[in-house]
Amino acid sequence: MFSFLCFVPKLLCMKIFCVGRNYSEHIKELGNEIPDEPVIFMKPKSALLQPQTPFYYPEFTNELHYECELVLRVSKNGKYIQERIASKYYDAITVGIDFTARDIQNVLKQKGLPWEKAKSWDNSAVIGAWVLFPNLKNKKEINFGFYKNKELVQQGNSNFMIHNFDFLVAHISNYFTLNIGDLIFTGTPAGVGETVVGDELEAFMEETSLLQLTVK
Repeated sequence: MFSFLCFVPKLLCMKIFCVGRNYSEHIKELGNEIPDEPVIFMKPKSALLQPQTPFYYPEFTNELHYECELVLRVSKNGKYIQERIASKYYDAITVGIDFTARDIQNVLKQKGLPWEKAKSWDNSAVIGAWVLFPNLKNKKEINFGFYKNKELVQQGNSNFMIHNFDFLVAHISNYFTLNIGDLIFTGTPAGVGETVVGDELEAFMEETSLLQLTVK
C-alpha cells in the first residue's frame, strides 16, 4: 500500500507519448506482429482528461476499448538520452487508460492511415494519482491491474514489457526532446476490451487503487 505516498495528478502536461505493442500477449490478442523497435505515437495535451472531469462516451465510435497502462512522468529536459542514465529523467509513475475507438482504428489500419482519430481525441488519456519512484519497493517488477465493474480484466507487470522504461525513454529522446511534465504511456498487457456507458472502471498499482472512472 502506498497510502499517503500518492498524490493528485498535476495539470501540467507538455506532450503525451504512447507505446504500442509492448506486451507479447497483447500483440497476440490483436493479431499483430512483434515490432523490431517500439511503436510510438502521440496524443495532444487536449487528450488528457482533467481531474474531477467526467468521462463521456464519444459520439463518433460504437466500439470504445479500454487499455490500462503504466505511465511515467518526465521530470527533466533531455535529448539523445543514454539508456544507462535514463532513470534520472522520470520521477513518478501511475496507471492510466489509453481509450481507443477500435472500430475507427481498424478501418484506418486497413487503409494504412494514421491512428490519430482513433487514439488522440479529446479526453482519450486518463491518468491516476502519482507515486514517486523512491516509494516503490521493486522498481523493475511493478504489478498493476484493471477492473471493469469490479471484475479483473487486465493484469500486468513491468517485467513483462518487451522494452523497459529506460530503453523507452532513451529511444523516444532520439526523435523528440523530452520536457518536464511529458507523459509516457508504456504499453498495455493482454485483456483489452470494450466498455460501455455505465461501466465502473478502476486501476490499481500493487495493492493501491490509483484511478476510478465511470463511463457516462
